[in-house]
Amino acid sequence: MHLPATALLTFIALIAPLRAQEESFEYWPGTRYDTTIPTFDDVLGHDAGERMVSHAEIQEYLDALARAAPDRIRVFEYARSWEDRELVYAVVASPENLAQIDAVRLGMQQLADPRVTDAAEADKLISDLPAVAWLAYGVHGNEISSVDAALQTAYHLLAAQGDPTVDEILAGAIVVIDPSQNPDGRDRWVNHYRVAAGLEADDSRWSAEHSEPWPGGRTNHYHFDLNRDYFALTQPETRGRVSVLQQWYPLVYVDLHEMGGDSTYYFAPSARPTNPHLTTTQKDNEELFGRVNASWFDHFGFDYFTREVYDAFYPGYGDSWPNFLGAVGMTYEQASTRGMVLRRSDGATMHFRDTVRQHFVASIGTAQAAARHRAQLLEDFYEYHRSAIEEGRSEEIRAYVLPRRGDVTMVDETARLLSMQGVEIGQSEGDLKACDDTFPPGSYSISLAQPRKRLVRTLLDQQVSMEGGFLAEQERRRQKRMPHQIYDITAFSLPYLFNIEAIPCASVPDGSLEWISGDERTPPADVAGAAVAYLVPWGSIGAARLLTGALRDGLSPLSTDLGFTQNEIDYPRGTLIFKVSDHSESLASTLSRLADASGATLVPTDTSWVESGTNFGSGNVERFRKVRIAMAWDSPTSGNVAGNTRYVMERRFGYPITAVRTRQLAAADLSRFDVLLLPGGSGYQSMLGDRGLSKLKDWVETGGTLIGFGGALSLLADPEVDLLASRREKRFGDSESEEEDDSEAEEKDDDSSRVDGVVIESESEYLAAIEPRGVSPDSVPGVLARAVVDQDHWITAGLPENVYAMLRGNAIYTPLRLEKGVNALRWAGPDDLVASGYLWEQNRRQLAYKPFVMVQPRGRGFVIGFTADPNFRGYSHGLNILFVNAVFRGSAHARPAL
Repeated sequence: MHLPATALLTFIALIAPLRAQEESFEYWPGTRYDTTIPTFDDVLGHDAGERMVSHAEIQEYLDALARAAPDRIRVFEYARSWEDRELVYAVVASPENLAQIDAVRLGMQQLADPRVTDAAEADKLISDLPAVAWLAYGVHGNEISSVDAALQTAYHLLAAQGDPTVDEILAGAIVVIDPSQNPDGRDRWVNHYRVAAGLEADDSRWSAEHSEPWPGGRTNHYHFDLNRDYFALTQPETRGRVSVLQQWYPLVYVDLHEMGGDSTYYFAPSARPTNPHLTTTQKDNEELFGRVNASWFDHFGFDYFTREVYDAFYPGYGDSWPNFLGAVGMTYEQASTRGMVLRRSDGATMHFRDTVRQHFVASIGTAQAAARHRAQLLEDFYEYHRSAIEEGRSEEIRAYVLPRRGDVTMVDETARLLSMQGVEIGQSEGDLKACDDTFPPGSYSISLAQPRKRLVRTLLDQQVSMEGGFLAEQERRRQKRMPHQIYDITAFSLPYLFNIEAIPCASVPDGSLEWISGDERTPPADVAGAAVAYLVPWGSIGAARLLTGALRDGLSPLSTDLGFTQNEIDYPRGTLIFKVSDHSESLASTLSRLADASGATLVPTDTSWVESGTNFGSGNVERFRKVRIAMAWDSPTSGNVAGNTRYVMERRFGYPITAVRTRQLAAADLSRFDVLLLPGGSGYQSMLGDRGLSKLKDWVETGGTLIGFGGALSLLADPEVDLLASRREKRFGDSESEEEDDSEAEEKDDDSSRVDGVVIESESEYLAAIEPRGVSPDSVPGVLARAVVDQDHWITAGLPENVYAMLRGNAIYTPLRLEKGVNALRWAGPDDLVASGYLWEQNRRQLAYKPFVMVQPRGRGFVIGFTADPNFRGYSHGLNILFVNAVFRGSAHARPAL
């Protein structure tokens, strides 16, 4: 007998297991709820924790709550994602506090500046203001439970009746709920899960619903980890959040995450190391929240841990950056189901609703702690800013100067970036006198006697050090081959990342200064018409942007590999030459528009005569053409590296990239492209296969430019592939040990079951005896390393003598021999290698003098290898010129058959 379709659907619905299980589930047992406040089921057709909600459903439910209780909840949009999804936050408060949120914001802004708010005024504000608790959820789109917990928190605060905890919260606090910080990644995850889900939820971690396709939902549209972007502000989601946080100045900011499914729950206090620019009070106050959360977790029987894994050192986390606004910033981590149900390694089953509940309970506990300790937190907030100003007046470093020289575009960008984060910056109209020196007009001055003093020191100091005891423990662990406990990178100095000067001064600079805001830019000077050509000196971000814009507009510039002098002006290697005779009559207006948009320097010339150096018609002058760029996309590339690379080219330089699925490269017509980018990753060889590798070699031989980053070099330098005549190294000393063992083995008899006896006479000999052989160097958490630039190669045009790159991982490559190619940039010697951060001594010795960038000609084309990612997190701006050179100058120097 065949069931009708409607009957079959009814049958499936009846046997669906989850809904029946949910009916008795309570998030806060015993609570009576106001029936006029809509539940999940009323609006979305299912209970909280029963089905993961999409971004549109988040909006739908918040809107329903706002319609039901407009006097207690308001929803605000603060940004749009790359995919044009709105980012919102909801303010939940008592009717009295909600009605005065503008006054609350103003009061917090006044407390944040003790220069305009004296102690008496501060005392009055402290007595009147509620505590602002900011709860941020879902910065990683595949960390799924926090978003649903956000909505359950809003519902509970609005609907719970007669609950003393909720009453305490609403009496003393305003709760700001940022429900989904990464809506693009969230919807990528939700769509994956809904596509992969079967008849019933599968608890096997090997099932498709638990295994995301590349790149996963963690990151945003450009595959950025938004939890690393706070001081760099490369992404619209982060820029919007940083802006609105400076309107509210929350006393506590919590970023709610997920971790591996076999864990429990983590909340503050945080692990070591601690950023030395955080105050003791801020660290102590973490315990206020930890104790309240611990009491609720004990009450409900939830397991948790503190003071492990998740540190407060890197300033770009969502929980760490708000510390520099005077908040108590914390991360919470919930074990994840990565689906509706997960069988843990211990055999226990964990349901999605359980993970939602624990984040929900922690949210309520945090809001309660903020309300309970309102006065103390407000006093500490005011004191944070007062002491910052006082330290700025009394410490050895009292100001920073950003000289407007070198890459002035990047200097201007740095000033605007700091200003967007509330740093007060002055710009000189004439010469700036400071530090017993005189700096060019337009230079920037940053006095440290300001509320953002600690943020300035964190971002501009060359070195922010971890405590010695912590580092000693990491060295001890490393000697025993135990994993280190450094969670993220150890260096983040903007002067090195951006390759600009930031000069510390013992006194505040003299002179007339004009205060700048985050959206200001120094306008370019007016440009006169040219009879022969327009010149653009190379070496600035502005010049690179003008180049990419010109190529997209169909212009055809020349560029010199050598410098020249004209009209007593020295022009550097790489200078762009736009000849009037090569272009239409609109050249002047087009270049003026591009110069205005990019900030590039544009110089008209009425002659091609040069006093010295290269003439415009020299063989050392190359013509740029509109480059067609392809990039490997999808497995096995690293989503972060691929996304960061695409972002830098498309958004910083406005030039399109064709993303090609890696598995399609073997079949793709590569002749349609001039440049192919291979982002870091592992497994290229098996993905491309013999056919793909053969095509790749042929394409380079006929004039293609192949550029590989980081992990992709394991393909290019593989002896079986041999696209790059470099090889990856084992750990220093291992090869020699193995050779000695081999030679000794030849002299021994055939009994391989035994070895010669040895006497170990000391602990040092014992440690040497247990050292592993044939392994890779130890992994580096992340250090800013100094690279020396070969000024004779075209790829380095516009670069200073040294640049700085983020070194991570354990890949070290041998230099190219001169007959094979050029090591255009190499790491500095052992004493100069580390610019900022912490590097294991053995790695420092082995990395010294090894290549950072290798260029190897192959036929008519080039293979270019970067041993470190030049586009790290999209904020290694000091390497932008190098990356642009590799793409555009590499293509210009290739000789494809016409």
